[in-house]
Amino acid sequence: MEHILSTGGRDLPTERKENAVQTEAFTWHASWIWGEGEDWPRNEWRCFRREFEWHHGDHGSAEVTITADARYVLYVNGVLCGRGPNRSWPFELNYHVHEVGHLLHSGRNTLAVLVISYGVATFAYLPGRGGLLAQLESVHYEADGSYLRKELIVGTDASWQTALHDGYERRSARMSCQLGFAEQMDARCWNDRWQEVDTLPLEEQGIWTPARIIGTPGDAPWECLVASDIPELTEQEVWPVRVESLKEASLVSWTHVLDVREAMEPTSRMHANPVSFAGYVAAVIRASGEAEAVVGFFSAFHALRGITLNGSYYPASDMEGERPRRLQRVRLRQGENLLLIELAGQDHGGGLHFGIDCDVPFTVVSPFDDAPMGNTPFVLIGPFATLVHIDHQPDRDPIRAYQGFGGGRPLDEKAFPDAEVYLRCRSLASIPELAPFRSWMKPFPERLSSEASIFVSSIWKMQEQARPVPADLQQVCVANRQPAIVPTSSGGRSTELILDFGREWSGYLRFEVDAGEGTVIDAYGFEYMDGDWRQDTFGVDNTLRYVCREGRQRYESPIRRGLRYLMLTIHGNTRPVRLFGISLVQSNYPVTEIGRFHSSDAILNDIWEISKHTTLLCMEDTFVDCPTYEQVFWVGDSRNEALVNYYVFGATDIVQHGLQLVPGSSRQSPLYVNQVPSGWSSVIPNWTFFWVSACLEYVRHTGSRDFAAKIWPKVKFTLDHYISHIDARGLLFIEAWNLLDWAPLEQPNDGTVTHQNAIFARTLADAAQLAKLAGCAEDSPYYCSASERVTRAINNHLWSEERQAYMDCIHADGSLSSTYSMQTQVMALVTGIAVDERKEKLNAYLTSPPEDFVAIGSPFMTFFYYEALVMHGKTDLMLRDMREKFGEMVKHEATTCWEMYPGFAENRPHPKYLTRSHCHAWSAAPGYFLGTSVLGVRPIADGWTQVKVAPQPCNLQWAKGAVPLPGNGRIDVKWEIREEEGSESTFHLEVCAPKEIAIVMEAPEGYRPILVHRTL
Repeated sequence: MEHILSTGGRDLPTERKENAVQTEAFTWHASWIWGEGEDWPRNEWRCFRREFEWHHGDHGSAEVTITADARYVLYVNGVLCGRGPNRSWPFELNYHVHEVGHLLHSGRNTLAVLVISYGVATFAYLPGRGGLLAQLESVHYEADGSYLRKELIVGTDASWQTALHDGYERRSARMSCQLGFAEQMDARCWNDRWQEVDTLPLEEQGIWTPARIIGTPGDAPWECLVASDIPELTEQEVWPVRVESLKEASLVSWTHVLDVREAMEPTSRMHANPVSFAGYVAAVIRASGEAEAVVGFFSAFHALRGITLNGSYYPASDMEGERPRRLQRVRLRQGENLLLIELAGQDHGGGLHFGIDCDVPFTVVSPFDDAPMGNTPFVLIGPFATLVHIDHQPDRDPIRAYQGFGGGRPLDEKAFPDAEVYLRCRSLASIPELAPFRSWMKPFPERLSSEASIFVSSIWKMQEQARPVPADLQQVCVANRQPAIVPTSSGGRSTELILDFGREWSGYLRFEVDAGEGTVIDAYGFEYMDGDWRQDTFGVDNTLRYVCREGRQRYESPIRRGLRYLMLTIHGNTRPVRLFGISLVQSNYPVTEIGRFHSSDAILNDIWEISKHTTLLCMEDTFVDCPTYEQVFWVGDSRNEALVNYYVFGATDIVQHGLQLVPGSSRQSPLYVNQVPSGWSSVIPNWTFFWVSACLEYVRHTGSRDFAAKIWPKVKFTLDHYISHIDARGLLFIEAWNLLDWAPLEQPNDGTVTHQNAIFARTLADAAQLAKLAGCAEDSPYYCSASERVTRAINNHLWSEERQAYMDCIHADGSLSSTYSMQTQVMALVTGIAVDERKEKLNAYLTSPPEDFVAIGSPFMTFFYYEALVMHGKTDLMLRDMREKFGEMVKHEATTCWEMYPGFAENRPHPKYLTRSHCHAWSAAPGYFLGTSVLGVRPIADGWTQVKVAPQPCNLQWAKGAVPLPGNGRIDVKWEIREEEGSESTFHLEVCAPKEIAIVMEAPEGYRPILVHRTL
């Protein structure tokens, strides 16, 4: 069947226009295929392969066109040659074209694909179904090199073979609510050469069955297939720089992970919204003797309220441990001990990680003698209440008023209809006492219960003994194929070594090892350590378990992870383990370091470098917030990230690609959601407003009127829905996640928030400009007028004469905020809301704010603060703040910018942590402002056809660098202040740019200018 899908008239990058004939229309000859079983299985790793003959000799070029749901890894004759697809909406699924001609040979060849079906919604994936669509074609050219035709070699159909990959543990835990699943791979259970030709022994061939055709291109849920408009990501191997530490350790006795959210609310697998619930999980600890035990919980899991053991209740708030660790010492009696874990609160889906340690042997079993074989030892009691939260839709359920459900009152018998039954369960002391509650009980779903938490066993070692690191163990960091020998620990203990990769990285772990059968290698990636103190990644299970077969073997993880440090815990080995190398395949959007910055201030140079590296690691198939914790395309973050990228790397395709993804969320909300494509239907209005401004900035940056025309209807659509939320006072009054900064200013999720109204006013003005550039000038006056009305309303209703500042909000009940913040004042300045005397007043606050004003709480908000400083000629203050705030990161050996500043408790598991994520691109503001202000390079016409270079030296003596241009080339800038004896100092400014660019050069006041303009 032929199915032609067009790119829809997308603008093609200049460097790819020669392939326009191939990409403008594509004919599918393949069918969607899958295996037997569930249509959308949870954490299923499915293999597909197709052998074929090729006898054409010199075939020139060949391409595999491919997509899958949810992720694929492509192999040709055993060589990994592609990953994908890009994150995309299921109804607009991206496909890739991979060049593979160089991998084919005359004779028998094999095309093989590993497909991972998530079976759950994430923050980067929406429900579809398991599926693979691929076809291999030879590409023929004329003698002059022009494209002639394609010829089908093989496409997915019922002739393909498929099998479940038995090496992967399907019950492994979710990495986090944002991501898919942690990896547990048993190499003994699968032939790792399955992707190659003629490598399947007869005894293995029986597990392979014919694939099942499940549809044709264009069938639901993949209504439209769209060719990727961005290039493939990079793959560059990086190695550790040293072995940081070596220890012998004893592992905790028993660990487990429960996906409580889906167990409590089974339909929650179809979305990624937070769910509130109340209930228990119960099990029996069968101890061989009386003994003390420790029950430990190791999740940033807010729903944990306590445990009951044999009728004794231990609230989570009283447990030992540095939060979010919670440790409870209990006394086990010989025989059966009834354990109940009380769970009441809100959960996004990360999983409950916990463990039990005891000196006497014990087992954890079901309270029911008639429990089905193969099920987990846990039973679910409840849920007694559930509620799915969508922040832009009102919650009317009364349970939200109680502690654990978003409010502050303790749970009591009136909390929800079955609260009295729920509370009675808390005091159950024995198995017979469960009988009256049998109607509330059911086995905990086996697929939601992981038999081991690699995260817990990695970070909770019962006994540890540090050892000096032998010199030959450092060999694991050297890429010369000589092995590092890991000795067998004594007394059945494990060996722990921590590798330092020197910098943050993001990609795919790769290792080669020689080990005995059954040797277990647990890998755990994290971002920060200081001496013996380690910041563990609560909130993300950044682990991998690999069980070795006998002999030498290689493994490359298909799961992306971010880290600087990698802990390896090796146990179960009966002979020394030889590590031939542990590396990480760094993967990011393909960019070159066109931008440069170097100055007389070494601290600023370091700050620019960490800003650059942060931005690089957070450029995948879209911009992402952080490579370790989330890997999510947050719409508002990406506006600032795009501006930094313009000055550091100059990439534009990734910006356009991300901007075009956002309107797909209109199926979730006409207000557009704050992370896309995502199963979490959450709206931060400011993030949508930043998207509108980013669309205008992209058009100004590239000069692309075509993009303006395509995006304008989608901008207009959402803004018209926001305008409908303007109240009688002329202010935006909306129920949503009304966030701007992680700081304790009042920004309620229901009411009138001042910073949000200010941003909205500017967004409407930006929309008026975008309408003109889109060729829809008739729409412009409407949005201009709407902007002016909101601006007047802000100044009429949200200014406090008494405080001489803008209040933070008016609550839904009409009460005024008690807080005044720098965030609100900064936004009033950068959006132009404050004028005349009010502007001057706020301008003074930039230097000397009132002591009770809420301070800026994140490097993200600092971007706007720096905008305000530059607007008002305070570049010297900006550099001072940069040295102080970002210099603190450098002081702690940061190689990337942190998500948060130290000292703010918001959005981190424990106040002791310097930050949550140590790599977060919303924090990379210096990469932009050092280029715009110190180098002084700014466009003064669309498309950078005219550029002004006006450096602001402040207290620097010299600076030099480069700024990428959106088309071809760059602008090189070099300046120096020279003290001339007996006369005024001179300012030597040299600019080199393409001759097509009109350059305006301006020296700072107080210096005699010497200006040199060179052209290329």
